[in-house]
Amino acid sequence: MKKIYFLFAMVFIAYASFAQDTIPGQVIRVDTVKIQQVRVDTVYVPQQAPQTQAQQTNEGQQQENKPNEKVYFGGYGNFSIGKYTSIGFEPLIGYKLLPRFSVGAKLSYEYFKNKNYTPKKEGSNYGVGAFSRLFITQRIYGHVEFSEMNYKLYTDAGDKNRQWISFLYVGGGYNLPITQGVSLNAEVLWDVLQNDDSPYKTVEPFFSVGIAVGF
Repeated sequence: MKKIYFLFAMVFIAYASFAQDTIPGQVIRVDTVKIQQVRVDTVYVPQQAPQTQAQQTNEGQQQENKPNEKVYFGGYGNFSIGKYTSIGFEPLIGYKLLPRFSVGAKLSYEYFKNKNYTPKKEGSNYGVGAFSRLFITQRIYGHVEFSEMNYKLYTDAGDKNRQWISFLYVGGGYNLPITQGVSLNAEVLWDVLQNDDSPYKTVEPFFSVGIAVGF
């Protein structure tokens, strides 16, 4: 009889030991799954933050690099070939104070050669100017410009000297879009000062055609 009790006691102890080892093992496996989920969430959140910050930085740089819509630039050129050769250009830059009104400045340079005289006459003319433009309609604008030009002048005796001459141009132009942000400008201007030393002796119109960007 004692042997039977001893056998039951051994079986009960073995079962209790097996059950105790199994239950903690299950708890550990469940906790491990939870810990892994927490770790995944913890790693996932910081990964999104740098991406969002980088996108904001790129958007900020794009806004900073966006061209100023109030500034425009362009220029005019002229040339003639023959006994009287003339090659010139006038780069300009403007700023829109209002949607229809702008002010700006320009530089002028011209090389000339006149073979109608012996010896031939040649030299360079250069100057600066300031202007304002007002759009009367969507395409037509008024133009007022004050310009100072330094001319190389020749006397009847063949002597030459340089002299600054003032011009005040009044007129207008037409703006024809070519592509987005680029347009073709055609202007007609008159000099109302009529300086005595001006190479242009009569009130004649000045025609010019040029390209403008952002105008």
